[in-house]
Amino acid sequence: MKQRSRVFLGLAIAFTALTVSPAWAAWEPTKPVEFIIPAGPGGGADQMARMIQGIITKNNLMKQSVIPVNKAAGAGAEGFLAMKEAKGDPHKIVITLSNLFTTPLATGVPFNWRDMTPVAMMALDQFVLWDNAEKPYKTAKEFIDAAKAAGPGKFKMGGTGSKQEDQIITVALEKATGAKFTYIPFKGGGDVAVQLVGNHIDSSVNNPIEAVAQWRAGKLRALCVFDEKRMPYKEKITPTQSWYDVPTCKEVGVPTDYVMLRGIFMSPGVSQEQLITSLAFSKRSARRQSGRNLWPMAHLTKPL
Repeated sequence: MKQRSRVFLGLAIAFTALTVSPAWAAWEPTKPVEFIIPAGPGGGADQMARMIQGIITKNNLMKQSVIPVNKAAGAGAEGFLAMKEAKGDPHKIVITLSNLFTTPLATGVPFNWRDMTPVAMMALDQFVLWDNAEKPYKTAKEFIDAAKAAGPGKFKMGGTGSKQEDQIITVALEKATGAKFTYIPFKGGGDVAVQLVGNHIDSSVNNPIEAVAQWRAGKLRALCVFDEKRMPYKEKITPTQSWYDVPTCKEVGVPTDYVMLRGIFMSPGVSQEQLITSLAFSKRSARRQSGRNLWPMAHLTKPL
């Protein structure tokens, strides 16, 4: 937890240092902007990037188009290296998630978050422990007890990629509870949700946005959220539950928490004027998605 706080603090300082007073700038993109997503289709990063693209397009925030491009190979290294190599190109931006930190650590790829230009921290996103609604485990404790009783590796936990946040949470869950899972990696959170609905895996730790449709349809069950506090959103998603009704994992005897930074970065070496413009787009997008409750599962930061 202390390490996570230091990382977030360092990024917050970097973002704050780049917050400047002009609300807009003279520079504007002169060609389509490539919005790199270092993750597979259907996951939280993919959905958030495409939502931002939709907001920019619908509200005419930019004269040029924004083109989302998934570059997920190597646990997202493909996308981050593309940004690093695009030095001075203001027509490339990237949405970030935990693999901003975990991919260099796990793979040794020559990349560091300081190789890019931070623009805005958009959210700290949560993770939820999910199981199939047909299963008899109606609480996180019942699920963990069943996993322990079944024996090591008998329950399959699905997640996005290897050595990324989903596997990190799975290992943390194992250490906190004594349960042992077989971790099954998939290309994205959308794939994970489909596999869980089909009973090909026993559980997942998807972000809320990645499994909300299946939860709403009664196919999945939200057991607990890996955060220190419950989500504050009280609008019903299912006939009986809102996000607020989902207990924290600590509340139900599973002492594990984890939240994920979602932010926007530009290529290294961009000008201050180009940065100001990108920051303005980010601020306007955040205001619209926050005001319309388009990302109800993330703690959006206040406008910079």
